[in-house]
This record gives sequence, C-alpha cells and structure tokens, in this order.
Amino acid sequence: MFYETTKRLLDVACACILLVFLSPVILLLTMLIFLKMGRPIFFVHQRSGWQKRPFCMFKFRTMHADKGQGLTDGQRITPLGLTLRRYSIDELPQLLNVFMGQMSIVGPRPLLREYDDFYSELQNQRFLMKPGITGLAQISGRNNLTWDEKLQLDLEYVQRRSLWQDLKIIAKTPVVVCRAQGFR
Repeated sequence: MFYETTKRLLDVACACILLVFLSPVILLLTMLIFLKMGRPIFFVHQRSGWQKRPFCMFKFRTMHADKGQGLTDGQRITPLGLTLRRYSIDELPQLLNVFMGQMSIVGPRPLLREYDDFYSELQNQRFLMKPGITGLAQISGRNNLTWDEKLQLDLEYVQRRSLWQDLKIIAKTPVVVCRAQGFR
C-alpha cells in the first residue's frame, strides 16, 4: 500500500512539473505538427492498462494521416515524425495519461489491445500495475529487444517493483533517450 500511494504521488508530482517545465516545447511541437502535417495533432489509440482496462493513450502524431494511398507505416512517417520518435518526444502527451491516473511514469509499456489474448498466464502479470511511459525494457534496449525479451523485462519489473527501482529507471531514461539508444 505504501508503494502504490507513494508511486502515485511521485507520478502526479513528476507529471505536473514536467508538463509545466516542458509546456513551451509541447506548444512549439503542437504548432510544428500543425504546420507540417495538419490535423490531428495527436495520435490517440486504445491500449490496455491496469487489469487490462482500456484507456486512450496520447502521443504526438508522427505519420501522414492518409492511409488510402496504400503506403506502409514506414512510408507514411514524416521527417519530423522520425525525429520525434528517435528521441521519444512523441510520448510527451502521455504525461496527461499519468496525470489522469491511467499510466505511471515507470511501468510496463502499454501494448496494443489486440495482443491481450496472446499473453501467457505469467505474462498477464504485467497488468498487475499501471503501464508506464518508461520502464525496464526501455532503458535496456528499447526496439533492439525481441518481443519475449521486452515481456521478460516487464515481468522482472513487476515482480521486483520498488521506489528505488523506479528512481533508477527515471534517472537512466534521459541518457537512453538523448542518445537515441535502441532506436531503429
């Protein structure tokens, strides 16, 4: 109980501080996306959260909106979108999800709802806590990890969760993000 309460207080404090501190960057990105790609500014997608409850996760849009031309996702991504993804800047709007209590700063990454039926009983433990903006898998290789390696790191995080582990992950995240480690 202490861990969950303290984690939530840390989440709200971090989200508020970051939203205020980064508001000029968020406003600039909003204008850039609007000028370069038009509307919508945000990509809103349903994901599975705590206990597999669905929620709408926010990201900055990184692709052309028109799917009608038969382009793959890789072909639809814009140069601005590629930069946003490389440095995980597209994830800044998820601070709103944290503030609303749907996500945490640290936790297993929220995956697509269509995967929910494919997790093993052990892998379903990832839903015992709120998903996070960052997590053990994100600081351990990001996209260079296999699906099974990511899930294993999510389980390791859930089974060993502690405020100390959260603080270590938070401290390592900016280094990984600034170096674009694990981005492909």
